[in-house]
Amino acid sequence: MTAGIPPDIPLDPQEEVHAELERCFIDEYLKRRGYTMERLKKLPEAEAHRIKSEASSYASGKLAEIESREHTRQNIKGVGHNEVF
Repeated sequence: MTAGIPPDIPLDPQEEVHAELERCFIDEYLKRRGYTMERLKKLPEAEAHRIKSEASSYASGKLAEIESREHTRQNIKGVGHNEVF
């Protein structure tokens, strides 16, 4: 469900991990609200679109959180490596 990428174009391994995490976060969001992708298909189009949009926003936020933590971890890990005493 990676936005903008046709499903037949292969992703590099890092993009595949990112896409899988995105799908997991979307599924998590839906499950917590009592939905599945199959159930969304049975809802009125506007309601399904709204819920999918909310799920996508949730997934984007969670991915940004992971990326931010990794960036912070790498910054902390790099502190002191180039310092001169």
